[in-house]
Amino acid sequence: MQITELRIRKVEDEGKLRAYVTVTFDNCFVVHNVKIIEGQNGLFIAMPSRKTVNGEYKDVAHPISPEFRGELQSKILEEYNAGHVETGPEEMHRLVNSGTDVGHDGHHVGFTTYQCLNLID
Repeated sequence: MQITELRIRKVEDEGKLRAYVTVTFDNCFVVHNVKIIEGQNGLFIAMPSRKTVNGEYKDVAHPISPEFRGELQSKILEEYNAGHVETGPEEMHRLVNSGTDVGHDGHHVGFTTYQCLNLID
């Protein structure tokens, strides 16, 4: 399975939540709302989840193996730390008016698209 696109959207004033991530695999399967969270030992990712009727949170989608989870987390945090994040509406207005490239969907071309990044041997 290959990551073919990562989109990272920073959030402000959300406690320990730093960003939401959308991960596309093999140009055919997408997982939205992966979270980047600031923990006691640094940044980590949390998979998308929903609240059950008894108040517990259960992952909607998640890696099965610890190795794949580690690889996914490493790649997401590497891109986040490199500053490859989407910009907010105010910054977008400035970029458009300055002639900076903006994607077809109105996002700053600051997200990362991977060509066949193979996470599983």
